[in-house]
Order: sequence, then structure tokens, then C-alpha cells
Amino acid sequence: MSVAVAFDKARAEGRSVLIGYLPAGFPTVPGAIDAIKAMIDNGVDVVEVGLPYSDPVMDGPVIQRATEAALAGGFRVADGLRTVEAVASAGAPILVMTYWNLVERYGVDRFAADLAGAGGAGLITPDLIPDESGPWLEASDAHGLDRVFLVSPSSTDARIAMTAGRCRGFVYATSVMGVTGARSSTSTAAPALVERVRKADPSMPVAVGLGVSNGDQAAEVGAFADGVIVGSALVRCLQDAATPAEGVAAVAALSADLAEGVRRR
Repeated sequence: MSVAVAFDKARAEGRSVLIGYLPAGFPTVPGAIDAIKAMIDNGVDVVEVGLPYSDPVMDGPVIQRATEAALAGGFRVADGLRTVEAVASAGAPILVMTYWNLVERYGVDRFAADLAGAGGAGLITPDLIPDESGPWLEASDAHGLDRVFLVSPSSTDARIAMTAGRCRGFVYATSVMGVTGARSSTSTAAPALVERVRKADPSMPVAVGLGVSNGDQAAEVGAFADGVIVGSALVRCLQDAATPAEGVAAVAALSADLAEGVRRR
């Protein structure tokens, strides 16, 4: 299922898309699968499955701790693809969010083929700039996968236009100059960045990430963005739980709150 399906559905309903992130393999591979299914069952429209990596330059402490635990538990890229396959039919497009080294080591075309075979929709690549993405552009075209690149408040208008032109699915607008993490208030720079992307490419949806942690903030961001991305707050639900079942229940409850937020009029 392509990401465009989710954006078209949300647009028809007059709301923003809710995009939720969880890392594969945390707290375990089956535990992550259960939590992702709970997100989808409670209103998350698009899922980002993170591949744990030893040098996560974009991730803040919450996601770092989760991915470190997954790696310590023996996580491998094959577990990430198995996770995608397990949730691909649950009712939401599944994107993999990964640092590029993992894909390069696996083999770009092989990774694209295996991701498509698992039912994945595409990749978000935070440390792959569009200027150097030739092999991924070719592989994603060959296997019909979406590709999501990032822009930030410091991006020039020329770079925003170039980035949007090479995305398929949506543009990921990082609302702050920093790493991931839930924040007490949303970024004041985000609305201006969204407008700059829309000016560069009116046809490409823009989703805002970094900082959203509750339904009120989701409603605030959803009022000006096409998509609202939530990661650290969902991961913390699993980290703070006394048992895996309680973690899944907490993910379900937060997903429902966020889903209500993007649907407010």
C-alpha cells in the first residue's frame, strides 16, 4: 500500500495524516509487532518502522535507548523486514526509517526488492541527501517504493525545491534544528517551513516531525501540515511500562489520543 492512499483518504476527510514511529526489535521483535498493530488499530494512518543502528545521528535519547536495547538483544536487518511483513496487512502503509549504511551494506537493489516483497511502502532516509541518492532513486523506481527525504528550517529554497522534487509520498519537515524527542510545545518554525515546501512543490504533501507528544499538539500541527509525525512519545510508552502488555496498551491509548487530535475541527 502506497503512502498516497493514506494522504488521499485524510484529505477527503479534511484532516491531517497521523504517522507513528516505533523501532523494530523493541522491546523484542514480537513485542514491536504487537505495538505497531496497536498503533494501526487505534488510528495511526502511516507507520514508520525504525531499523536500530549503532550511530543514530538524528535520534534523541529516548529512541537511542530503545535501539541500543534492540541491538543488544541481537536485532538484525532481517528482523526489520520480518516486522514489516508481519504488519503490512494490518491496514496502514509501512515505511522503513533507516540510516543509509544499513541499506548500502545489505545491497541497495536487494534491499529495495526485499522491502517490496515484504509489503513495505518505501523508505525514510534521514542521512541520505538527495544529491547522493542515485542508486536509491533507481532502486525505488524499479520496485515501486516511496522515498522520503528531509528538509529543515535551515534548508535553502533551492534545496527544498530539489528535495521535494525527488520525494515520493511526502516531504519530511523537521520542525527544529536538533534530534528527535517529545517537547512541551511545538516549533514556531514549522508553519513557515511547511509553506516554503508547498511553494516549491504544491503537489507534494508535507509532514512535520520532531516534538509532538499528545493530541493537543497533534491538532495544532495538523492545522497547518498534511501529516503529523510522532515517535519518541510512542517509544516512551514501551520504555516506561512495567510489562510488555502494559506497553502495548499505553501505545494504543496514546495513538487514540493523537488520532483524535488530527481529527479535530
